[in-house]
Amino acid sequence: MDPNQLYWRNQGQSFLSRVQIWLNLLDPTVLLSSDAEIERSHSLLGGGEKREKDAPALTLALSSVHADSGAVLPLVFRPPALLPISAPLVVASFLPHNTVKPALFWQFLLQSYSAGFNYANRNSSSEQGKKTSVKQLLLIAGTVSYATCAGALPQIFINRLGVRSPPIQTFFRSILPIPLSAALAFFNVFTVRSEESETGIRVFDSNGNPVGISKAAGEKAVRDTALSRAALFGTTAAVPNLLVLLLKRTRLFQRNSLLVAPLRHISVAFVLGLMIPVSFSLFPQLGTIKKEALEEELQAAAVDGQLFYHRGL
Repeated sequence: MDPNQLYWRNQGQSFLSRVQIWLNLLDPTVLLSSDAEIERSHSLLGGGEKREKDAPALTLALSSVHADSGAVLPLVFRPPALLPISAPLVVASFLPHNTVKPALFWQFLLQSYSAGFNYANRNSSSEQGKKTSVKQLLLIAGTVSYATCAGALPQIFINRLGVRSPPIQTFFRSILPIPLSAALAFFNVFTVRSEESETGIRVFDSNGNPVGISKAAGEKAVRDTALSRAALFGTTAAVPNLLVLLLKRTRLFQRNSLLVAPLRHISVAFVLGLMIPVSFSLFPQLGTIKKEALEEELQAAAVDGQLFYHRGL
């Protein structure tokens, strides 16, 4: 079991403790570290004495190294890079555009980055030594294309139907994006990481020893991660939109309509920043699957009634 996985097995047993850990790991300053520093920090995790004393090295390894392959993650797809890169994309995708083209453009950038992040942080335990298949590349391209078009549907409806009624425009611009954002985030993870459900992922016993490949664990890992991502983007869409709808009824915002746009932008970025560590913490990083849910050939290895698996991110 990789040192990163060993850490998650021993730490972050409760939701609040996981939130505290992720708040530390998502520090953007760790993006300034070189690959050599990251690899050196990852090697330190193998010793228990070093692990307790060298907190910066621990943070660097956990936030920058893939827990299955042990390889350094691409800079833009490391967890600390999620907020700085996705925040402007999310803000722009939620803007009330006048035409369809800018809506498609920003949705394409957001969905492309989301697909790349989901793929880079997947569970790759059953793919060691293999190159990305043509099937997987086509699946990612199809996911991005479909999600881009679906994400721009509110603007497409407004333009194609010639909607002029303020209540209907409010529905398309402020209400519909909430379930749509959550559904597309779920879809993005579920399809990009579908290979884990088809081929399975490595599972471990209580001592950290690999005991086989489980499709059931792969399905659970993908489903839990997809739900966490849906919570991230659904909440990020819901809170700012509902807040703006409420404040528009106040005298201050009725007299100063120019305040609406900056409030929306700031609140989207703020809620996104708060929800990233929360969504990452909804499910344990090193998940467990009960003996009854495992394949028959793996049930005998679950002497404690369960096996462990790396969920991915």
